[in-house]
Amino acid sequence: MSKYITELQVSLNKSEEFKFIEQGLHKIPHNLNKGAGGNTIYLWYKKGDRPGITRIQLSYDHDTSLGLIKAGYTKINKNLNEGACGNNIFLWYHSGSSESKVPIVDLHVTTEPSDAAKYMADGWEPLSCDLNRNAGGKWIHLWMKREKQTYIKEITATNTNDGDDQLFQDGYIRLDENTNRGIRAKQIFIWFLPTTKPGEALGDLLISTNDDEFTNFIQQEYKPAAQQDLNEGTGGNQVYLWYKKEVPSKNPIQSMMLILDQTAVQPFQSAGVNVIKKDLNKGNDSFQMILLSFYQ
Repeated sequence: MSKYITELQVSLNKSEEFKFIEQGLHKIPHNLNKGAGGNTIYLWYKKGDRPGITRIQLSYDHDTSLGLIKAGYTKINKNLNEGACGNNIFLWYHSGSSESKVPIVDLHVTTEPSDAAKYMADGWEPLSCDLNRNAGGKWIHLWMKREKQTYIKEITATNTNDGDDQLFQDGYIRLDENTNRGIRAKQIFIWFLPTTKPGEALGDLLISTNDDEFTNFIQQEYKPAAQQDLNEGTGGNQVYLWYKKEVPSKNPIQSMMLILDQTAVQPFQSAGVNVIKKDLNKGNDSFQMILLSFYQ
């Protein structure tokens, strides 16, 4: 039986929905514009044999598109916020298997925090970018299930889009949300490299938002992700993401996600997801942003 996601499409109207039904595609029954007005938008997929799609990323402006273009990703040229007032969001995908590029076998969309928490706890991999970004309405996220369980092997952070294409080619996945969102400053992104080998995975992630925490984490032999201040240029606190490979008391990290919906914190905690209760925008007036990580 064919089990890999091999094709993706987006419908913006009923005419396109009928066309995709005739082509044998399956619809994910969640309007990607829910609560924001605009077109009724659905994501569609088809399953087949290898090569399956192994990467899905999102862009919401020119800068977040550049690395995807250079890395050879395929763009679905349908705005996921069509008819609404938010960002122009586009979905990109790529095929090709490797140790860090595992085929996707299922997709789901969540519009409620309780559902999102359940999927993360069940081992699904999230995309951090809200599909209703700056459009109001529901917080909408796309989730992926891979053929094999993956873990986070490496993390890094960038404050420029120069080199994004190389990171994509090297197998890194970008958390498609700017940690400086909502304030005039450089766009900063967190990236991670997956592995199917739990013995190679990270054991812990922490966030520092002041000098005491910074010093404490160094003393505990944690390492800062690319030595990059996630709050650079905002006038707020210096914020760093720290990691450690081996932590005897914890299982390897499977996935991570940035959230802005503060009503989602409690459902994620109740589902057993690790919520790092540190605002990545500490000390400035923009969005409160929280990092989640999941240990199975």
